[in-house]
Amino acid sequence: MPVSPKLPPVAKTAKGQDRRVGVELEFAGLSVEQTVDLLLDAFGGEAEKIDAHRTILRHEEWGEATVELDLQYVHGNSGAEGTADSSSSLFRDFELPDDWRGPLGDALTGLVPVEIVFPPIPWSSLGALDDVFALLRRHGALGTRESAFYAFGLHLNVEVATGAPEEILRVLQAYLLLSENLRDAVAVDITRRILPHTAHFPESYARRILSPDYPADLETMIDDYLEMNPTRNRELDMLPLFTHLAPERVRSRITDVLIKPRPTYHYRLPNADLGDPDWSAVTEWNRWVTVEELAADPERLGAAIVSFRAARQAGFSGRLRRLFGVE
Repeated sequence: MPVSPKLPPVAKTAKGQDRRVGVELEFAGLSVEQTVDLLLDAFGGEAEKIDAHRTILRHEEWGEATVELDLQYVHGNSGAEGTADSSSSLFRDFELPDDWRGPLGDALTGLVPVEIVFPPIPWSSLGALDDVFALLRRHGALGTRESAFYAFGLHLNVEVATGAPEEILRVLQAYLLLSENLRDAVAVDITRRILPHTAHFPESYARRILSPDYPADLETMIDDYLEMNPTRNRELDMLPLFTHLAPERVRSRITDVLIKPRPTYHYRLPNADLGDPDWSAVTEWNRWVTVEELAADPERLGAAIVSFRAARQAGFSGRLRRLFGVE
């Protein structure tokens, strides 16, 4: 039965517009061409083929969506917004002739996922994607749990409410506190846990961000993040937002061209659970909203931070006592 998107504590941006969410869905079982044909037949629109394995779909209601093989190397310089598979780094020291890229993509289809990068839509409209997910499912799209090799994900690019440092810090703190709860709720696939794409934040970073005197200062947050998380491979990737807010500060430390500046929280944790007919982008949005609910409640957030620090301190002290044989 369809689930409605949960109302976030702050539903509109500072400009009074509904906050938007971009969705990225990875799957196997269909080629880019098959996926495009299905979407055009079912929903209409226009298609522009950029290369052998990347097509732009334009729809009057959706805007522009990209359907592509999620491996940058097979696209060369055709440049799409969403392709961000880190496996392309395997090939960065090699120059592949352009006329080899299409055949390489053909050979890798089924091993490398197809990805649909949907344009940002209002959070309240996320249920509109249910029909797309159902269509893909009916025609053989395979999600994370259909193979041990399918480390596929669904990413949400959640537009910030204000982008103020106070908001960003509270969301980061809330996420760190709820990370394990979210992992349990999502039931992150074992292959995705092994691979680095949704890695935990370091414990030392959590301790720093959750210190009682940590400042709501953008430069401090960015510098600490880059020092301890110089990678896109985090369950909550903050690099798109920080690059949007302070491009020179980030680019001076990280040169990964796959980091796209966006005013969003890039939430990478969820599986692509297409095998479950009750699962959808709304499912994962509603889980994300629990983070924003905690972030928006200063009293509850403060109490949770105190509990976190007490628990970590008790655990650390306990390890020291055991190490030295003191009960």
